[in-house]
Amino acid sequence: MTDAKTQIDETVKSNDVVLYMKGTKDMPQCGFSSRVAGVLNYMGVAFKDVNVLADEEIRQGIKDYSDWPTIPQLYIKGEFVGGCDIITEMTLSGELDQMFDQNEVAYDKDAAEKIREANA
Repeated sequence: MTDAKTQIDETVKSNDVVLYMKGTKDMPQCGFSSRVAGVLNYMGVAFKDVNVLADEEIRQGIKDYSDWPTIPQLYIKGEFVGGCDIITEMTLSGELDQMFDQNEVAYDKDAAEKIREANA
């Protein structure tokens, strides 16, 4: 599991935004992964996607790394942010925008507003 932990640590620390998910950002393979990837894609966030279905060690390793039992998992500037429910809440409250702003991550502010308007 050390190799997986090292690989995860390097990926999380060398990319501004990383989404560990089932499937890929272009072809998610579960509804929760699809929702988070969809939000990031819609908001124009450049992010690294890691398909946990392609590697069982990474799939288990990411759960151990974050001490979080579910996939997807979003990391911003090396920090674990949360899974689908947390990202959804943060998007709707504007907290995700603030986190992107604080970490100098580019995103489409108008798209973020449209998501909130559509869910108001």
